[in-house]
Amino acid sequence: MHDLAIRNASIVDGTGLPAFHGAVAVTDGKITDVGDSVGKANREIDASGALLTPGFVDIHTHYDGQVCWDKQVTPSCWHGVTSVVMGNCGVGFAPVRAGDENQLIELMESVEDIPGSALNEGITWGWESYAEYLDIIDTPYVMDVGSQVPHVAIRRYVMGDRCYDDASDADIETMASLTRAALQAGGLGFSTSRFYGHLDKAGNLVPGTRAAAKEMLALGGAFKGLQHGTMEIISDYMEDDDELAWIEQILRDTGRTITILSGPRAKRIWELARTLKTQGLNLRPQVGARPASILMSLDGTINPLAIYPTYKAVRNLPLDEQIALLRDTSFREKVKSDTPKHHRNRDAKRFTTSFAEMYPLDDMLSYEPTAADSIQGIADATGRHHLDVLMDCLADRRPIIFFFGGYPGHLQDQFDAIARVQSVFGLSDGGAHCGVLCDASVPTYMVSYATRDRTVGERLGLEYVVHKMTQDTAGVYGLADRGVIAPGFRADLNLIDYDSLALQPPEMVYDLPGKGKRLIQKATGYLATINHGQVTFENGEATGAMPGRLIRGGGNS
Repeated sequence: MHDLAIRNASIVDGTGLPAFHGAVAVTDGKITDVGDSVGKANREIDASGALLTPGFVDIHTHYDGQVCWDKQVTPSCWHGVTSVVMGNCGVGFAPVRAGDENQLIELMESVEDIPGSALNEGITWGWESYAEYLDIIDTPYVMDVGSQVPHVAIRRYVMGDRCYDDASDADIETMASLTRAALQAGGLGFSTSRFYGHLDKAGNLVPGTRAAAKEMLALGGAFKGLQHGTMEIISDYMEDDDELAWIEQILRDTGRTITILSGPRAKRIWELARTLKTQGLNLRPQVGARPASILMSLDGTINPLAIYPTYKAVRNLPLDEQIALLRDTSFREKVKSDTPKHHRNRDAKRFTTSFAEMYPLDDMLSYEPTAADSIQGIADATGRHHLDVLMDCLADRRPIIFFFGGYPGHLQDQFDAIARVQSVFGLSDGGAHCGVLCDASVPTYMVSYATRDRTVGERLGLEYVVHKMTQDTAGVYGLADRGVIAPGFRADLNLIDYDSLALQPPEMVYDLPGKGKRLIQKATGYLATINHGQVTFENGEATGAMPGRLIRGGGNS
């Protein structure tokens, strides 16, 4: 007698092979049988032809603080995710010396737009070492949670206020030793930021951004002889000879996987990944569902009207009062006659003044507008003032998309990058960028939009997309026990009404500790999500089951 049987399902098994009709049986948290029919079970689910996939594995989430207070790990749990990896981009909360906790909070707040008030109120500190941090967060969850060792925290712990400076040989040796100990305690990997957009509150590049090659080689050397561990890098140097040289050296010295956050046009990193693949080395450029972008709104971190003095004077009014003013003709005329007070920061000025690059989020939530869909495009087509169009959108609570690196009118480059075999799917930032993003929803977006609804260009195959978010992402972090529907694998599963799977519009909520705000996005169409054989969500509602656990690398679970 099995614990659970799911019958009459359209099974996409995570390997990339074609879908097939069949049944799946589960016992003691593992898949025990897959076939045309399986034996009796204590609980039976008739899928009625619905789609059955492995649970999605999200490898870039920044939930390092949130796991201390949110055991459902929202919003990811609403989108079929059954395993997450955090500790991304070099930032995190361990190791930490007593009295330095706020330094790490401020770095996370600045780099990842997570309200510091939420982190201060929600985290109950009690650790110093990374191993102690893992022990404290080793609690039940609705999904499995894995962590990486953050370079910023390691540097701060070893160097104190010198962490922004060049490291001495003694500093480097200590950092490498701590990294190895953290990996041995169960860290799934190590992450670092070498990205000029990651600044602390004072405007300094985060610790480690300019770390020398010898420091990076020593940290990579911490992986030598270990049978687990992945290095994640975000870098502005991906086309530089020196950067590529030490990355390749770590790959050759350790045999471990390196994943680098990458855009589709970073030619040399893709070329190197292809070359090294032929030699059995895994360099995996990490790409997301869409290019780097933000959502702007009245209650978001970035509000494009805030540069206008007339609006700024009422910005702290209740939202319904702001909306009423935005619909008032006389108020609009005052805004349009204002002299805006522009941001000094070049990017911030562009976000609030380049109306041809502002795109209202469409009803399909496609995130793939055309030039005619921009604020300026709508204004030109209708003969209206661009600020009238903008104020209409914001009054309708319609978020405005802005793409950081420019936007060619489609996402074909992004989808082409996802289609490359060397790529790994990531960058959801599920717990981060709370006031400008809700990309924890990208698993739903990829299944519903990329494989079914897209009309701007060719769609990706359903089996391929499921593979890229299950077996492939799991494999990058050595999680070989999940991501496939086959006997012996963990029973982490999603039962989905594929035809009706849909995203709901983004909404701002104030549910973080200290009433901190964040954008969330829910979905419809998930009939059941199952972790370790237990149904955790049914028809979008939590069942109360908490079978998830901390994932420790190196067999330390």
